[in-house]
Amino acid sequence: MPTIAPLVALSALAILGTAVTPAAATTHHPDKPVTCRGKGVAPDALVRARTETVIHAPLSTIWKLQTDVERWPSWQPPVSTIERLDHGPFRQGSSFHWTTPIPPNPETSATSLDITSTVKQLKYGSCIRWTGPAIGEGLRIDGVHVWNFTKVRGGVRVTTEETHTGPQVEANVPAATEILSQGLKSWLTDLKTTAEAAH
Repeated sequence: MPTIAPLVALSALAILGTAVTPAAATTHHPDKPVTCRGKGVAPDALVRARTETVIHAPLSTIWKLQTDVERWPSWQPPVSTIERLDHGPFRQGSSFHWTTPIPPNPETSATSLDITSTVKQLKYGSCIRWTGPAIGEGLRIDGVHVWNFTKVRGGVRVTTEETHTGPQVEANVPAATEILSQGLKSWLTDLKTTAEAAH
């Protein structure tokens, strides 16, 4: 989850292993790339996933939850630890180190990922793009994670896309893609649940 988050920036690695509820209904728009200030995910990555949901809460609430990364563990159970590596407002150049468990899969055993995410692009209230490595026992993933926040009637559409590269994930693209997809859906479910409860 480069930041694979919050993935992280490995991105963004996505949060894995949490049950997905119907609240994070997904819609795919393959012809509309998810970008931030003109930059998107890794174009040639074999492992990629995208999902979106409408959150019925103010943009300010959703943005604060997503960018106050040190509080992620309070609403994202899969985030074990997190530390901001810079101070001040969350901005381009901000970086954070976090850990999250991942389940066993056909290529690697269960492990904990150490992720260092760096924000490469950001537009306040609109989009975030982070990149970075996620490293675990016998596993290295380089991730790119992009988030878009768009006001719609009754709330905010949150769209996220992430790619992973690395020999372990590329050894079994379908399994790695499914793990990433479930992680993104879980993240959106947790964000939606928390933001709507706060609202």
